[in-house]
Amino acid sequence: MQISKWGNSLAIRLPKKLVEDTGLAEGDEVDIRALDAQTVVITRAGNPDDFLVKLRLLQKPAPKGFRWNRDEANKR
Repeated sequence: MQISKWGNSLAIRLPKKLVEDTGLAEGDEVDIRALDAQTVVITRAGNPDDFLVKLRLLQKPAPKGFRWNRDEANKR
């Protein structure tokens, strides 16, 4: 993809295949978040799943050997 000048802004044209695969359409509102210099996450604004997507981005792997135990957690 190429970044182009559009008035005073910059724009990226989304390839047809990407638009079809994501179900995006003209006029959709999106949120764009850079995870690092090479990874960008695009989500539909107002999508009820946004919270889950953002939560998954924050997840870190559990320490080696970690096991979740509901009874132990309830004792705390």
